[in-house]
Amino acid sequence: MRLNSIFLLILTGFAAVTAPAAGQAETKQAEPSVIVVLGDSLSAAYGMEISESWPSLLQVRLGEHGYAYRVFNSSITGDTTQGGLARLPRLLEKHGPAVLILELGGNDGLRGLPLEVTRANLSSMIEQSQAAGTAVILAEMRIPPNYGRSYTEKFNAMYTDLTEKYEIRLLPFLLQDIALEEGLMQADGIHPTAQAQPAILDHVWPVLEPLLAPDNGIHEHSPAD
Repeated sequence: MRLNSIFLLILTGFAAVTAPAAGQAETKQAEPSVIVVLGDSLSAAYGMEISESWPSLLQVRLGEHGYAYRVFNSSITGDTTQGGLARLPRLLEKHGPAVLILELGGNDGLRGLPLEVTRANLSSMIEQSQAAGTAVILAEMRIPPNYGRSYTEKFNAMYTDLTEKYEIRLLPFLLQDIALEEGLMQADGIHPTAQAQPAILDHVWPVLEPLLAPDNGIHEHSPAD
């Protein structure tokens, strides 16, 4: 009888220790999917409050439409495709994003970097993301014509070529309906104002929404996530 009593006490104690862990795992599985924005100053809230930027407005709209996704904005002013390529592995490992909005390359073009380098960097980021099970949206970049006709045309065509090659969604140039509108561009003529951010979001939304899961973005995570 004494041995049986001791055995019951051990089992009771084991259950008490393991129950919280099981509860934690269940809570972990309820985390929302993540949308990562990997971009430059066009997405980094340049010249405005972070809450005014289109990625922040995207978080609000997701909630309004019943999507439980979390937006992680990993955009850095002045960033190039080389910088994005260096940061991407950690982003994929940490967040396991369902969707990556890749908005890079503009600074490569403005610096006149070799197109084959920019193309290779974008290709590598797309391939890594697809290997991780992440859907990719490639945001088209544009540069002014003063870099020479050949360079400009090849740069502008690069984004369409990549989306066709990898069968991913193309997000047309963020500023195509904004750049010439009064009050929607900052004094430098390069960066959109806070007033332009809702229009940018309206531009992004129809490209993004078809990729959002009907289960409102909730998916299961393994304990290692």
